[in-house]
Amino acid sequence: MDPAVQTLIVLGVMAIFFVTELVPLAITSLSGAIALGLLGVISPKAVFSGLSDSTVVLFAGMFVVGGALFYTGLAQKIGIAVVKRAGTNENSLMFAVMLVTAAMSSVLSNTGTAAALLPVVVGICSVAKIPASRQLMPMAFAAGIGGIITMVGTPPNIIANGALKAAGLQQFGFFEFAWIGVPLTVATIAFMMLIGKRFLPKHIISGDVEVEQEVDEVSNDPRKQLYAGLILAGVVVVMAANIMPLHIAAVIGAILCVLTGCLKEKQAYTSIDWVTIFLFAGMMPVATAMDKSGAGKMIADLVVGLMGSDPSPYMATAILFLLSCILTQFMSNTASSALLAPIAIAIAKGMGASPYAVMMAVAVAASCAFATPVGTPPNTLVLGPGEYSFMDYVKAGIPLIVVCFIVSIIVIPMVWPFF
Repeated sequence: MDPAVQTLIVLGVMAIFFVTELVPLAITSLSGAIALGLLGVISPKAVFSGLSDSTVVLFAGMFVVGGALFYTGLAQKIGIAVVKRAGTNENSLMFAVMLVTAAMSSVLSNTGTAAALLPVVVGICSVAKIPASRQLMPMAFAAGIGGIITMVGTPPNIIANGALKAAGLQQFGFFEFAWIGVPLTVATIAFMMLIGKRFLPKHIISGDVEVEQEVDEVSNDPRKQLYAGLILAGVVVVMAANIMPLHIAAVIGAILCVLTGCLKEKQAYTSIDWVTIFLFAGMMPVATAMDKSGAGKMIADLVVGLMGSDPSPYMATAILFLLSCILTQFMSNTASSALLAPIAIAIAKGMGASPYAVMMAVAVAASCAFATPVGTPPNTLVLGPGEYSFMDYVKAGIPLIVVCFIVSIIVIPMVWPFF
């Protein structure tokens, strides 16, 4: 059987288990990678390669840095300060959290932004007596959508520019993405505050209970709080300035947290959400299989074939947006955009239309990975702390994707005309 077909079958079975949660999400993820290894689609060495992936290491490091903020009591102190300004109203907090996250994500890694803000947001929710599950998913969505605003905010934007350059076309400007990124960010925040919040669960987070139970262990030492704050700030600055890779900065931060006594070694280990680690690690080789086996290309070719020989520019833009969006729920946004970028240019040239609209649609849609916990690292990052289920992402994510689709189809052709 063709490796691409085998990969799609495995992915289909995984999707069923993800939705039904008959087995834990992390086990489904790892089992999918193992199955692809046994089928020979990926090498045995690649099956568990995700455990050494830089993003997984980043997760682990930032979980420890976040844990230091809790064990020193700094997260709670920040929470009190924010609540005094924003109040305890769920909407005002959601607006503040999403606005700050989107702004940071526009120039920083969306993964690094979500990782840095996670402990702060949980601390805010604890003080405001609001379930963290009501704020963490909006934060993750804001991190994903905010990255669209600038050229460096998210990999698909850079890939889109690279594809244009390779085709001998003028590239998008650094802030040109803001023409669609800002409207999408505004629409996302408005949607989550008015409608999306209705789909968010109200979990009593067991992690919050554990923190409360371990409050003899919280030091509330001003000196240690200062250390924890400086370490987090230092990690964020290093990430923003691109001084070193994100995962190395995170691990150094985690080591410093232990060496300065912000938390004990055992507390560092327990701060790591292992479900998140194994879920993401398992999906990395699956995403690789989608790319390398040709499964992603098979889906793309099928959809492009259905458009016919003479599609309208609007239809081509809409279909490429939806295709990019579907692929990015299970593939990395980098892989999905890289796969579709040359196809978008070819289709536009075939229609005699400007390629900029269809290219922007592909790039934007690749960042709309809201419907699954594995679509983008920020989604995975909040899975454990928010105790979300797979269906929680589907319920809140799909309507948001529809909103982004409508905004994109209206705005993109206005800013980048087809002819």
